[in-house]
Amino acid sequence: MLVFTRRLGEQIQIGDHITVTVAKVAAQAVRLGVEAPADTPIVRRELLETSPAPKASTAPEMHEDTGST
Repeated sequence: MLVFTRRLGEQIQIGDHITVTVAKVAAQAVRLGVEAPADTPIVRRELLETSPAPKASTAPEMHEDTGST
C-alpha cells in the first residue's frame, strides 16, 4: 500500500484519468472527491461486502456520502 500525506484541497493522480481530491478534513473523517470516467465504478469497500458490483452509468454523476462520521 502506498500512503500519502495530503492537505485540504491537495490531489492525487491515479493513472491518466482518475484524480482524488481532499475535500474536507474533520476530527474523525476525511471527505474525498473522486474524478473518474463514467464507466469506472467507484464504491466504498464496505458496500462491496453486502451488495453486487455496481453497473457503469451512462452519465457522470455527483454523489455526496452523508454517512455518519
